[in-house]
Amino acid sequence: MSPQQNNNPNKIAIIGAGGVGATTAYALMIKGIGSEIVLIDINKQKAEGEAMDLNHGSSFVNPVKVYAGDYSDCKDAKIIIITAGAKQKPNESRLDLVAKNVEIFKEMIPQITEYNDNCILLVVSNPVDILTYITLKLSGFPKERVFGSGTVLDSSRFRSLLSESCNIAANNVHGYIIGEHGDSKVAAWSLTNIAGTSLDDYCPVCEETCTRDSQEQIAKQVKDAAYKIIERKGSTFYAIALATSKIVRSILRDENSVLTVSTLLQGEYGVEDICLSLPTVLNSSGIDRVLTLNLEPEERDAFVKSAETLQEVSKNLNL
Repeated sequence: MSPQQNNNPNKIAIIGAGGVGATTAYALMIKGIGSEIVLIDINKQKAEGEAMDLNHGSSFVNPVKVYAGDYSDCKDAKIIIITAGAKQKPNESRLDLVAKNVEIFKEMIPQITEYNDNCILLVVSNPVDILTYITLKLSGFPKERVFGSGTVLDSSRFRSLLSESCNIAANNVHGYIIGEHGDSKVAAWSLTNIAGTSLDDYCPVCEETCTRDSQEQIAKQVKDAAYKIIERKGSTFYAIALATSKIVRSILRDENSVLTVSTLLQGEYGVEDICLSLPTVLNSSGIDRVLTLNLEPEERDAFVKSAETLQEVSKNLNL
């Protein structure tokens, strides 16, 4: 590794200029997050084309430098966002991507850390929990500086669906999806509230007709969301780009925001040595702390089962 360097606090590198990477750059640009964005892709022409297209809108946003580069351009980035990898196909689960993307990451991570060993690594590629774990092991970085987008998007989907069901603005709905960003994700209903009121107290006075079956249906819709989008349009990128921009803003602006990013667990709810999502405080240092909030017994059991699913996969990674 190179000697530790001082990073540009407003520089962001994005590895992968496909749908997610390019849309993330766009989201960062229009939100005024970061003053320098470099796109790095094995297809250099694609990265150059995306950078040109973004730059042509520079008169409409805050000053920002967007350009295509290579791994050496990671050298002083504060945050490196990894979106590269094989994408999920129809009828393919996120875990089906493991073998393909593990090999890509084994080649990619050393090339990043060769030029920057003092940055924050944010993994967005799927399966994000496994690839975050791999990135942590391959980089040798402390766990505070390696995490994944996790269930930040799932939690937003959850809030959006509850918003529709309850006819309340999504920003007044608070709730989390925890565990895997995948089929074993868990809706933490016990932590969900509207305007500071638990669902158990809110539902009886709600003018809508929510039932326990409605809640189960919402949880299923969250679980199936990506599959339905991929079936209809081939891939997902708008919402995950917005979720990623929220994570990046929380870091660059030292917000101490609580987001369900995927991070290495060290005993939370009895889970060890796997990356999963729990409400986590993010600031300019990366992970500040993971919150272990009171879950209902069935939620805790489902979370542990989610962890066991991923631990079984991680045993065969051969790192």
